Order: sequence, then structure tokens, then C-alpha cells
Amino acid sequence: MATSKIRLAILDDYQGIAVAKFSHLQAKLEVTTFSDNINPSGKVEKDALIERLRPFTVISTMRERTPLPKDVITSLPNLKLLLTTGMKNSAIDMAACAEQNIIVAGAKGIGKSGDVSLPTSIDSTLQHCWALILGIARNIARDDAAIKSGLWEISPATGLKGKTLGLLGFGNLGARVASGGVWAFGMKILAWSSNLTQEAAEQKAKSFGLPPGTFKVAASKEDLLKEADVLSIHYVLSERSRDILGERELAWLKPSALLVNTSRGPLVNEKALLETLIHGRIKGAALDVYEVEPLPMESPWRTTAWGKDGRSQVLLSPHMGYVEEGVMNRWYEDTALNLELWLDGKDIPTRLN
Repeated sequence: MATSKIRLAILDDYQGIAVAKFSHLQAKLEVTTFSDNINPSGKVEKDALIERLRPFTVISTMRERTPLPKDVITSLPNLKLLLTTGMKNSAIDMAACAEQNIIVAGAKGIGKSGDVSLPTSIDSTLQHCWALILGIARNIARDDAAIKSGLWEISPATGLKGKTLGLLGFGNLGARVASGGVWAFGMKILAWSSNLTQEAAEQKAKSFGLPPGTFKVAASKEDLLKEADVLSIHYVLSERSRDILGERELAWLKPSALLVNTSRGPLVNEKALLETLIHGRIKGAALDVYEVEPLPMESPWRTTAWGKDGRSQVLLSPHMGYVEEGVMNRWYEDTALNLELWLDGKDIPTRLN
């Protein structure tokens, strides 16, 4: 008598990378890939997501793409293993998974070779952050579109040398962005987070071979925002940090300021940010993350004529900060290894709950 196969659902694999990584397990698996995304933001969407996922024993999801809150988790009686890329995923209710005896397994992105020297998601996000900073400062996407429509020079670019790069959040990634601003562009650095000290900033500067005083800590969030010519967000999303930039905070920014967010969309109140940009209160914004992802087709981010009639310049990318070929392939290789360990009844070293 044939043994029934384990049913695996693959979510949020927009590039179609994952399926091949599970091919060596095809004798044990029945794999279904969902190319569209359901965000359970309302009852109709939540019910649709539950109905979609109910039959599956294993779900593979991309870090913080499809939210899996408690009421979804508890409505999936067949779910035994939840695979995610990265080593944390705030979109998954970990407590609910523990209550339901569902294993949640992360992925470090080491891949089959196990070579820890390979580029990581932090390296990828660092590069993407600077691509966005330069893209909005130098008008790259706007001028590309202008040339292709028959126009030529429209307005000057924004120079970075001597300008203040403000870092909202100053962990590993924020500090690396700051060092790039110093070494490559001669920028001044001002950083702030709720627990950041000048002593800690000095240690980070030293680690990059920079002299004391290179990384200055702002006395307050208000001081940071008022001084920043470019504000780059690198804060960890939590209930405390949600909407850390709202209407009041955005009003502190200079009219000439550029805001860049490669961290998480909900760190900035979306309604307040849209109002700020629609009314042209800052020069521009470059965004890789949003309140709801993927962006709905009717989203004002997609439909507004940015940079026209007094509106700010806006540069958008589809949450590509860590979507780099090598990183993505290695994440899915780790995910497939975790599933193989689970199928063989072995412990998963990157279990998250």
C-alpha cells in the first residue's frame, strides 16, 4: 500500500526559486506553489488564506511576507511544520505555533556549501540601501523615464558630500550604511535609537577604522530628524516602534530632506508619509518596504503622479533589500534541508520555537 505524500505549500516565492530546492524530496512530497499573495487584513482575506492553507502539513514562507496571526494558525489543523527564511519572522505568531505544537524552523542562508564567508542578506540590504539613496539623490529612475520620453535634463541632482546622513536605528546594518557615507561620500553621521550611547557609537566607528567622533549620537529623535539631510531607517519593528515616525516626526524633517526606508513599512505611519509627500513637504523618499505587501494595484504609491504638481519625488522598489540571487538560493537550500531533517525525524538546529 502506497504511503500518502506530505503536502507542502510554498508561499511568497515570487522568483520561482524554491521548487527546485525540494526536488530531491519529491518521492515524499506533494508540492503546491501559490504565485499570488493573500494578506489576511480583513475577514474575507483571512478566510480565504485559511481555506487555502488548511490541507497542508508543511508551509514554506518567505520572511515577513504573508502574515500568519494566531487566528490563522489555530485554524490549520493539519499544519505540523512552518518553514521560514531568516532567523526571525515577526509576521508569524510564535506563541500560537507553540500552543499548537507546530515547529517553526528558520534558515541562516548558509546553503549547501556551508560557506559563512559568502554575502549575506545584510550585505544585500546594505547595497540596496545605498542604491536607493543614490537613486533618489541623483534622480536616476526619473531621468531614465524622462530620456525615454524625449526629455533631457530636468533639475539638478542632490550632492551628498558634507551633508548629514541620519540613521534612525544604529545596529550592524545602520553602522555599515554610516561607514559607507563617510568613506565613499564624505558625509557627516548622526544617529539615534532609544538605547544608543555615544560610547557604543565610538566602538562602532573604531571597528570601521574611523576616528573618534565620526559617529555622533543625537540628543533626541527630534534632533536627528531636524538635522538629517538624508534619513535612513534601520529600526527593528515591534509594537513599541510601530509608527515611530508619524505626522509630528515627519514635520521635523527639512523641506530638502530625503527619507529612505529599507527596514519595515509600519515603522513609518503610511497615511502621514503619504500626506507629507503628496504636499511636497520634503524633497523625496525612496522606499523598499510598505504597510501591505505586495502593494495593491490601487495603492496610491502606484497610482500617484509623484514629482509633479508640487508632489515630492518618490522612488519605489518591491522589497528587494535582501532579494539577491545567491542569498535567496541559499535560504531555500537551508529550508529544504530543514524539511529533510524533519521528514527523517531529526532535530532541526535552527528551530525558532
